Amino acid sequence: MTEQPKNGTRQHFNGKPSIFYDGYWIREYPVPDDTLASRKELIDHLTRRAFHHTEPGINTPGWRLEEARAAYEKEQDPARKRVNGAMLAGALFNRATDIFTAIVDLEQLGVHVSRENELMKECGRCFKEALELGKLVKHYSGQEGIDELWGEPFKAFSQPIPQLFESRYRKIAQTMRDIDRINAMIELAFNDARAFKGVAERSRAFARAAKQQIETMKSDSAFFRVWPAFIAARENLESFQPQAPADPTPEYRCHLEDGRKLISEGAALITYLAEARVPMPKSSQEFLDKCEAFRSNKPS
Repeated sequence: MTEQPKNGTRQHFNGKPSIFYDGYWIREYPVPDDTLASRKELIDHLTRRAFHHTEPGINTPGWRLEEARAAYEKEQDPARKRVNGAMLAGALFNRATDIFTAIVDLEQLGVHVSRENELMKECGRCFKEALELGKLVKHYSGQEGIDELWGEPFKAFSQPIPQLFESRYRKIAQTMRDIDRINAMIELAFNDARAFKGVAERSRAFARAAKQQIETMKSDSAFFRVWPAFIAARENLESFQPQAPADPTPEYRCHLEDGRKLISEGAALITYLAEARVPMPKSSQEFLDKCEAFRSNKPS
């Protein structure tokens, strides 16, 4: 049995510069210099990404922080308070990025701002509180929280950039593993069902395209090849229609419809994972349980 490479091993793999983490070769990108300007660019990108993949309505401007906090503290209804907390977290993230932008602007004017400066401390406090409130923020699907994605801007502020990139590769590897688990369960649930012949191949192709999408940055020219392949594979899986036998029973018709819905849910979940690039354990486990139930309850 061939010994697995150590985490952090680098080599060209499948024609691309790659780094190995937790069982996967992942497309590698250069680590930027650890400067305030580089950190600002990373924080801006990660903050936009966090808002893009989380529930709508929480991207509260930083200048409305006090108003958002007052609304959160005043609200008594638990469901509404959770949303107010997510809105407050958004305001804190935006306030932190506003402060950090001002610090970078001062640096570019020749004014050095140390880590002990009150502006820098306030920036850190805003990021930290936003992170603590992150448990109240849901993925845009509404299925679960997405704490790991929400915490990335704080990591970009507080950690050395090489450590941030290492964390990114580990999260990508974990997400790839979840996609492989989901695909394996889809194959198991549908592979021996005549009415669903072809699902396993389509799911396998989509999982492969999703893992390539996860590892590819949008700024990479390869994205123009990877993204269309990902979308086409997803559409191919979602368009699958089971082949009903002649004169199926009502029970069997329900089984076919349940299978079709399950395939659609699987395609959606893999899409969420591929775009967010972080694991979604609650949603993944719920889907795996549904696949097992579908497999165990086939009509005779």
